[in-house]
Amino acid sequence: MADALRLYALLIWTWIRAAAQFPVSMVLLGLASAAVAALDMVGIMLLFAHTPRIAGFTAPEVLFLYGTSAMSFVVADVLLGGTERLGEHVRQGTLDTMLVRPVSPLIQIATEDFSPRRMAKLLPPVVVLAFVLPRLPADWTAGRVVMVPVMLVSGTVIFAALWVLTASVQFVVIDVHAATKSVTYGGAFLTQYPMSLYARDFVRGMTFTIPLAFVNWQPALYVLDRPDPLGLPAALRFAAPAVAVALCAVAALAWRAGLRHYRSTGS
Repeated sequence: MADALRLYALLIWTWIRAAAQFPVSMVLLGLASAAVAALDMVGIMLLFAHTPRIAGFTAPEVLFLYGTSAMSFVVADVLLGGTERLGEHVRQGTLDTMLVRPVSPLIQIATEDFSPRRMAKLLPPVVVLAFVLPRLPADWTAGRVVMVPVMLVSGTVIFAALWVLTASVQFVVIDVHAATKSVTYGGAFLTQYPMSLYARDFVRGMTFTIPLAFVNWQPALYVLDRPDPLGLPAALRFAAPAVAVALCAVAALAWRAGLRHYRSTGS
């Protein structure tokens, strides 16, 4: 594990040094990425310009959901978002080259073409959380204070596991890149809003099938001291770390199964 992390950091640093050869371009691209990432926040504020609440949640509460979701997603995207290009490597046969190198193919794909501008997308959620946390109508007990970093870490791990899991599907179905984005990017969008906006059956699916509800919704119900619209057990509000570990195990099994059954393109 230590060697894998060292190699991962080394490859990331290599790409960062390459990008730093053009510092002005790197900074401008980073600012552009941050501006684009902030559009979701702007959309939320435009909604609140016409209504005081969304699904019973105030502007600080929805921005809290946005900030926690966006931060978790961006960190996961920075770490493992490159795995979404697996299908392209399978189709072109370039995955074969990665398999004969003394580095895990997962690390190679995750770090490929890494750009520092992706980290600039962290700026909007960081600013939002710094602004909104003191304004939340929450009783800041020790448990609720601890829950905020726990939900950020758990949400990051859940999104990271989903990146690997959806990438693993491309071992079998190569041209499924667009469909997998509905889980990753689509999941990031869904979790920026209260899940009480959505149909009950849909929320159950996001809780027990694709566990996006544990990215921030269930922990946020505890932080905000809100009842669960579905009447689910209160213990689920503390289940995000366990869900993250379980999803990582499923993603690891799927990735290894995909590698074992990979038979190249024949080209």
